[in-house]
Amino acid sequence: MTFADSLLWPASLLYGAGARIRGWSYEHGLRKQERLSGTVISVGNLTVGGTGKTPMVRWLAERAVADKKRAGILTRGYRGSGGSSDEAALLEKRLGEAVLIGIGADRYAKGRELEARGVEWFILDDGFQHLGLARDVDIVLIDATNPFGGGNLLPAGRLREPVSALRRADVIVITRSQRAPAVESVVRRYSAAPIFYAQTKMVGIAAVAGLKTPHHARADTLDWRGKKFFVFCGIGNPKAFVSDLKRWGFKIAGWMNFRDHHRYSQQEINEIERRAHKVGADALLCTEKDVYNLGEVHPNEFPLAQCMISLESNDPERFWHEVNSIANSRRGRAPR
Repeated sequence: MTFADSLLWPASLLYGAGARIRGWSYEHGLRKQERLSGTVISVGNLTVGGTGKTPMVRWLAERAVADKKRAGILTRGYRGSGGSSDEAALLEKRLGEAVLIGIGADRYAKGRELEARGVEWFILDDGFQHLGLARDVDIVLIDATNPFGGGNLLPAGRLREPVSALRRADVIVITRSQRAPAVESVVRRYSAAPIFYAQTKMVGIAAVAGLKTPHHARADTLDWRGKKFFVFCGIGNPKAFVSDLKRWGFKIAGWMNFRDHHRYSQQEINEIERRAHKVGADALLCTEKDVYNLGEVHPNEFPLAQCMISLESNDPERFWHEVNSIANSRRGRAPR
């Protein structure tokens, strides 16, 4: 713990006490959970920042549609450029009209709206701490590169709840690893839930239309090999994104990160270009989510590309079967 973190330690103690009391009050029925008539699958984590929730939500939605389920996504919706939600916009882009999306802090109210439109299978985005809405399955993602946020609760660390909250988990997915026995050992102190592994996978690189790059470039036609990129991003785990890029063979000339859901100003893009020029980069590279937070600002000197990423489970069929089995058992249905 750094000196700055130690100054925040008293606040972390208060935060942790509040989290424990809140969890206990729901567990013992002192606070009421609202329940939708359809099946609710929650995807969440213990820490602040990116563990792969959005790709997991997308995968579950796609798989639900493939199983002929009328699926919807419930998301709080952090505001991106133009007042829209960056993550919701990304989900809508990838999923199209096959999945309905309800955006708002009151996930129960949004769920009722989607129920009226025929949705019967809900995916609750970032839902582990959203205890006001009852769920049938709690999926918790843990990033193997920074599994427990340094072990400290907010604001001194990155934990949103004590690690003991894993007792509520039904399924645990360790991301960015093929095997992490040390992480499993900690998990097993609190949970007997089945553990799966998943890795980030690059879907492709596409030019950002409307800038100094070809319009409507396909992800599989943009030639990125051999180019030196200056990377920028405003996501939960920027170091993991850069690490993934290096693992996939990208040449990274430099990088700059911002807070999660950051909305960019033209001055910041100008500074990014200045740094890119200084390190001899050929182009700029960001995540899909960042594109939605650019708004009207744009690079003037460098072409800009976006990296499209998915999450790939080591055993997708067993994972999907486990999720469905738990959901069916909670609802008193025979497993499919």
